[in-house]
Amino acid sequence: MSTTEMTLTRILEAPRGLVWRVWTEPEYFARWFGAAPESVALDVRPGGAWRATITTPGGDMPMRGVYREVVDHERLVWTLDMPEAPLVMTATFTDLGGRTEIVLRQPVPSEEMCAQAEEGAAQLLDNFAKVVATA
Repeated sequence: MSTTEMTLTRILEAPRGLVWRVWTEPEYFARWFGAAPESVALDVRPGGAWRATITTPGGDMPMRGVYREVVDHERLVWTLDMPEAPLVMTATFTDLGGRTEIVLRQPVPSEEMCAQAEEGAAQLLDNFAKVVATA
C-alpha cells in the first residue's frame, strides 16, 4: 500500500520555549487537546508514554501512545495507538526570533484519509494557538 503525507504548518506569535511548554506540559495539553485534565499523563522522553481521554457526546475516547524521538524545543515524534497499527506523528518547532513555526507531519494511506487527517490536525492546531495566546 502506498502512502502520502499530511503536512500542516502554522506560525505562532510566541517564543519557541513557550510553544514547547504548551505542547509538553499536561495542564496546557489538556486545554488544547480537549482532554479531561486528570486523564493526561505525558512522559516526554524517548520511549516515554503519553495518554489522554477526550470526552465527546458519543462517550469517552481514551488515546495513548509513545514518544519515539524528543529533541528539546525542536522536534517530537510520537505514536497514537490504533487497532490496525500506530499512527506516527512528527512536530517540528522552529524559532523565528520571537515567533515559532510548527510543522506537523503524518503519513496516511490515501488522499481521502489525508484530507481527514488534515482537518483534525488543523482543528487541534487552532485550539493550540488559542491556548498559546493566553499562556
